[in-house]
Amino acid sequence: MNYNWEAFADYVKGLMLEEHIPGVAVAVSKNGKIIYQQGFGQRNVEKGLPVTPDTIMGIASVSKSFTALQIMRLAAEGVIKVDDLVSKHLPDLKLPNIDMSKVTIHHLLSHTTGLPPVERHQDHKFFDKHIEYLNNYSITPLGKPSEYFSYANDTFLLLGAIIEKYSGKLYNRDMTQLLDELEMYNSTYYIEELQKFDDVTENYIYDKNSNTWETRPWPELGVFEVGGGVRSCVTDLLHYGELYINDGMYKQKQIIPKEYLEQMWQPVYEVAAGQFYGYALKSTPDYNGVTLVEHGGSQPGVASNFGFVPEEKLVVVVLTNVTGAPASSIWQAAVNSALGLPLDYQHNPQDKTTLTNEQIDKLTGFYAADEGGNVLIYRDGTQIKAVSNNEHFTLHAVSPTMLAINEKKIKNIVKLYLRDGQEKAWAAFVGSRMLLRKH
Repeated sequence: MNYNWEAFADYVKGLMLEEHIPGVAVAVSKNGKIIYQQGFGQRNVEKGLPVTPDTIMGIASVSKSFTALQIMRLAAEGVIKVDDLVSKHLPDLKLPNIDMSKVTIHHLLSHTTGLPPVERHQDHKFFDKHIEYLNNYSITPLGKPSEYFSYANDTFLLLGAIIEKYSGKLYNRDMTQLLDELEMYNSTYYIEELQKFDDVTENYIYDKNSNTWETRPWPELGVFEVGGGVRSCVTDLLHYGELYINDGMYKQKQIIPKEYLEQMWQPVYEVAAGQFYGYALKSTPDYNGVTLVEHGGSQPGVASNFGFVPEEKLVVVVLTNVTGAPASSIWQAAVNSALGLPLDYQHNPQDKTTLTNEQIDKLTGFYAADEGGNVLIYRDGTQIKAVSNNEHFTLHAVSPTMLAINEKKIKNIVKLYLRDGQEKAWAAFVGSRMLLRKH
């Protein structure tokens, strides 16, 4: 196949200018061989140092799949089962108002426990402290386990407690052994190790008021490292991706049995039209005849996307060094290029529909979560508009309860939930999280 990487590079450079992105690293492999790798922009703006494919950046929530993988290895060894009750392995956990007789490891892996986003405490350094915190948190469940999907770092990180319990090691030490098995020698869970590498990015936030990039320190995550603690580079992450396209093998060594690995991207909950969340991986089962599997990540100074196409033995990785960069859009453009599709090819594009003012008014309101996310949806004449994180958006309806954000860098659908007999939606699904109506 003749790849048009020049057009892809032009697209990335244009997006970097438009979205104020200091640096981007991209790597693509097929059948275990690199077919494209490139650094764009700068890893250190002040010193003018370039991004390379070996530049270490944060990967944020892409880290979750590492944790899920380690859990599935425990399942393959017979230590646990994914349908085990969490209470069997963490008997001290008592989530208020959530039926613990129904919550399984499957629910932790798939963010379907029913827990809404709760106030985040990265100062918790020990799992027992975090369990105590959750036990005393005032929780109003979204619904029964499996009824709703809502991204929940606080329950996902409990998987780290299970790993720590059965490995007999601190979580990050056990996970470092996995990195070593995959020869990810430019990757680490330890912030203090970053100073020992030469090619490491600065992390940036773009200030629209001053038109400048502001540096941010590497975040101290505490137990939240379970869901976001890996710092890596795109070339190392290609090693990781090999595992998924080679039936759980890395360089002739079976890291995990194929059947346990493949469970990670089996559809559990439909999060958008034709897109499903599994175990720390999201899948699009029919993307022009193949399956896309991916996961993104976001932290201060980080936007990332990792994934693969199993049928094509294709692995694609995108890392950036600024908050809010459209890493998923760059990732999809790279996938399209590798598949010979148009750069802007979209799966299942959503057609607009027209809602009456009465229908719109059922959706309007202010929705928020204890974790900090919020959105205000309001009607401006016949238009639907929203404000989130001080950004303003114009929305268009694709169904009576689903709104699409027009900005190309955000492809998410906002889904509103209404109950029979209620005049207003009680929750909004935004950015993978359920936000509850406040007024």
